Amino acid sequence: MYSTSPSYYDYYSYPSPSVSSSAVGAGLASAIGAFTLVFIMLIILAFVVLGIIAQWKIFKKAGEEGWKALIPIYNVYTLLNILSMEPLLCLLSFVPGAWFILSIVMDVKLAQSFKKGTGFALGLIFLGPIFSLILAFGSAKYTKLPSSK
Repeated sequence: MYSTSPSYYDYYSYPSPSVSSSAVGAGLASAIGAFTLVFIMLIILAFVVLGIIAQWKIFKKAGEEGWKALIPIYNVYTLLNILSMEPLLCLLSFVPGAWFILSIVMDVKLAQSFKKGTGFALGLIFLGPIFSLILAFGSAKYTKLPSSK
């Protein structure tokens, strides 16, 4: 009846690969997560580039060279000069709480230097990239503020 000798199928049949549904789900979740991460990073990159473009144009309106917006600490130093504030305040960028307060003061002074009101200053504080683009590409003219040094 049954043969004890190995047959052709014993030597040449391989187990069929089986993938569990949990492995498929994990792979799909990883792919969706990777796509989402890349998408979010592209959005952040777009905001950074728009912020640099806006700062470049604001520097040009204030009579400074636009390339100064590209250098991390030097751009704050230049902006403090534009706002007639003490340039050494850029050292506060290393102090988290102080930097937060200084950035609010700088946004208010930036709005004032372009003859904008309190509402625009609040826009710069809470929606900085959008209101910076409005300053950069709008018709607002820069006027030097009295020195607070």
